[in-house]
Amino acid sequence: MDIIFYHPFYDTAPWLAGIGSRLPQANIRVWQPGDNQHADYAIVWRPPYEMLAGRQGLKAILALGAGVDAIVEQDRANPGFIPAGVPLIRLQDAGMALQMEEYVFAAVLRYFRRMDEYQHLQQQGRWQLLEPHAYADFTIGVMGLGILGRHVATQLARFGFNVRGWSRNKKHIDGVISYGGGQLAEFLSGTRLIVNLLPKTPETQGILNASLFEQLATGSYIINIARGGHLVEQDLLTALDSGQLRAATLDVFTQEPLAENHPFWQRPEITLTPHISAMTLPDNAMDQICDNIAAFDSGQPVSGIVDLAQGY
Repeated sequence: MDIIFYHPFYDTAPWLAGIGSRLPQANIRVWQPGDNQHADYAIVWRPPYEMLAGRQGLKAILALGAGVDAIVEQDRANPGFIPAGVPLIRLQDAGMALQMEEYVFAAVLRYFRRMDEYQHLQQQGRWQLLEPHAYADFTIGVMGLGILGRHVATQLARFGFNVRGWSRNKKHIDGVISYGGGQLAEFLSGTRLIVNLLPKTPETQGILNASLFEQLATGSYIINIARGGHLVEQDLLTALDSGQLRAATLDVFTQEPLAENHPFWQRPEITLTPHISAMTLPDNAMDQICDNIAAFDSGQPVSGIVDLAQGY
């Protein structure tokens, strides 16, 4: 079994050692430009076009993350980038769900208990009591109910929040009211806080926009931990200026790192983090990737196969 590995900035040595120990029968090498030798599997993150296009004999491509939009978009722009018939397999959870839950809970409770506003009052030297939010009027909407979104929505509901979920198709999740693709307006009406965990597809590009914000309760909150391309940045600034949105927590951006002169830096209502809501945990990721390779090689079912038409 021959495996090629590519990541633009990871230290590859621990990955090669870890994968090698899990798949001792495999010959694994770091892909270099000009390497057209045989490979059964490719383990990748943002691979260059020449790594995959036209490659013969490849059985599967395994992504080093849960999001595969960069690979799918490159295939749409350059048909044949993913060789015909070769499945693309993404990570499912691999330790990311708990991190997402922690991140969302930290942001939700900060807004629910109005800690962000108390911080601003402290900076102004003002001693002022604010009326607390109530669970009854603090409905949370989770956009995207895949594995990560399902985990987040379930934990928020267990904590006592009224939770709604919206996805392409309605899902059954205990404690969560589910809405399907054509029910976005109904999902948004009365929602006080949005958590975005949608996959990035042509249909969801720019979905966090002025039209969506206007359908939320006045003074609502946005938490975006999916992709920067979901957010129309100027629409967010306008909604904050008008008071339609009170605050936003953003972990992902159209361009990363965020430019030093970006207006988000100067907005106290916006909390910024550098794409850290859920980091790939090497041991968890290697366990899942190697289990999938072993299953694929023996003809067993494999989890995480991407529907290229849908983009996730």
